[in-house]
Amino acid sequence: MRMLVTGGAGFIGSTLVDRLLAEGNEVDVVDDLSSGSLANLADAREVSAHSLTIHQLDIRSPDLVDLFVRRRPEVVFHLAAQADVRVSVDRPTFDADVNVLGSINVFEGAYRCGANRVVFAASGGTLYGEPVPDDLPVRESHPHRPLSPYGASKKAAIEYLGVYRELHSLEFCALAMANVYGPRQDPHGEAGVVAIFAGELVRGRSGTIFGDGEQTRDFVYVDDVVDAFVRATTRAGGLVCNIGTGRETSVNDLHRVMADAAGVDSPPTYRPPRPGELTRSCLSIERAEIQLGWKPWTSLEEGSRAVIDFVGRQVRQAEN
Repeated sequence: MRMLVTGGAGFIGSTLVDRLLAEGNEVDVVDDLSSGSLANLADAREVSAHSLTIHQLDIRSPDLVDLFVRRRPEVVFHLAAQADVRVSVDRPTFDADVNVLGSINVFEGAYRCGANRVVFAASGGTLYGEPVPDDLPVRESHPHRPLSPYGASKKAAIEYLGVYRELHSLEFCALAMANVYGPRQDPHGEAGVVAIFAGELVRGRSGTIFGDGEQTRDFVYVDDVVDAFVRATTRAGGLVCNIGTGRETSVNDLHRVMADAAGVDSPPTYRPPRPGELTRSCLSIERAEIQLGWKPWTSLEEGSRAVIDFVGRQVRQAEN
């Protein structure tokens, strides 16, 4: 099959591209490389160059629809986004331009080229706002009450997918992802705490925790997330599905697990909490288990070791 991945040079997108190519698909990547990197696609270009085509293009470009029509992908994975909550607060118009108008451009291209489906990367961490503890792990039926322009833009894109489904029979599945981590993660991006800790720990230093460290997140490994994307190409049409682990992990526990993997025994450094940070976050994955036949399989210990190993190799290469 021919697949198209927007944001395919990014952390999650490039991992998805690797999986799609390994399964024998032809893949087009659309990425403006503002945050993604061709280095993330180096292995794919070396191993599957004949099946991979990279287009350096902004999803807001008027040329995007023409590209879709020329390439005619059967499935469109839409991961390109302005993904920093803080940027969305400082520059809400820019955030909406990329995440709403850019997404509409992608959906229009998918419709015009006759694609079978759009699989959309939504955000479980921002879509539901801050549910009360009794509602955790939060289900998809929970009211969508984002507290940031970024979350609002992701919600708007899901609404537009519903409209395209009704007007043009363009099928979709939206994956509301928890805190995704793994190799290639940008430590400067949103939800990059795992990459940040890894960067410090492989150098023998402990990480920095803002607040008391008892705030919780739902950390899900990137390979598991990619498996959900692949399953969503044929299942869960018209649905939003949470993709996480269904388990809360405190930042203190995360640091402990990662420090053990790196062989660092010094305690973390604590700093004052950052304003507006969620206290607890966790997603119910029952719908994904039923509708996608999906569940995560990578433990935090196993995933942490993979990240530590990856970052360690990067550091050693930079030093040589």
